[in-house]
Amino acid sequence: MIRGRFAPTPSGRLHIGNARSALLAWLHIRAAEGQFILRIEDIDKSRSRAAYAEQMTNELRWLGLDWDEGPDIGGPYGPYVQSLREERFQHALETLGLNGKLYPCFCSRAELAAIASAPHGLESEGPAYPGTCRHHTEEDRASRAAAKQPSLRFAMPEREIAFDDMAMGPQRFAPGAGGDFVVKRADGVIGYQLAVVVDDAAMGVTHVVRGCDLLDSTPRQMALYESFGWPIPRFGHIPLLVGTDGRRLAKRDDAVMLGEIRAAGTKPERVVGWLAYWSGLTDRPEPLAAAELIPLFDWASVSRDTVVVTPEALRELACV
Repeated sequence: MIRGRFAPTPSGRLHIGNARSALLAWLHIRAAEGQFILRIEDIDKSRSRAAYAEQMTNELRWLGLDWDEGPDIGGPYGPYVQSLREERFQHALETLGLNGKLYPCFCSRAELAAIASAPHGLESEGPAYPGTCRHHTEEDRASRAAAKQPSLRFAMPEREIAFDDMAMGPQRFAPGAGGDFVVKRADGVIGYQLAVVVDDAAMGVTHVVRGCDLLDSTPRQMALYESFGWPIPRFGHIPLLVGTDGRRLAKRDDAVMLGEIRAAGTKPERVVGWLAYWSGLTDRPEPLAAAELIPLFDWASVSRDTVVVTPEALRELACV
């Protein structure tokens, strides 16, 4: 049986782009008669809020989605809140360390920003890390550690990584794509890449559906799976919803917030209809219950193009 999940970070409210990712992940699993998981990824406690997690859960249910396991109903692989799973992440770090996959990094943010010649990596990180600390001697590391708490980086393998994406087709990444990455920050916070792999593996997740903004994270996560000897799930990365300015929808824009749309009196079927239309599952944005889309789901129908959400479409969506 296949198992999938939706794993939002409760650092803000759900917008229609998040809702579309959740809907497609849910449809994929329900169409295959698999099991669906809701997991709250609040490992960065400074950014996460319990109130947002509760609101997300309520809004997903309002949209017509359900799950077989989650923080509100439990399940055999709990807890389903990431901040309660830190012992597992620490154990994973120890395993990687023993296998020689990690090294301490003493670079400051200013030093990293000054590396102008480095190729661009993940959007949120800026330039890819060039491996400055990777080849320090043990003596160098001991000397630096006496003055500064290091972060821990995972050493990416120097080989090409390729996979067949369920939504976007064949993908290939050059050796070391994105550079070595932080799995534990100097302040002790576990990195997203490690936490998501440990949790997905522990929960038996076989298929991951998420936005294209995380496509370049996939080689990192595949390398982690291989380092642990765990099965690698299938991935499907869906194009983002963007505004007319070409920028992805943001949590700061009230017009695209699921809560704001709901508060205006819009029916969930109207929202689902628009999400299905934007995804290529229907040829017009007619109101539909989420469950009505299950027999219509097919990856061949899901659009591979970025979707521009116009102000006119938002006004139509919000009509009561």
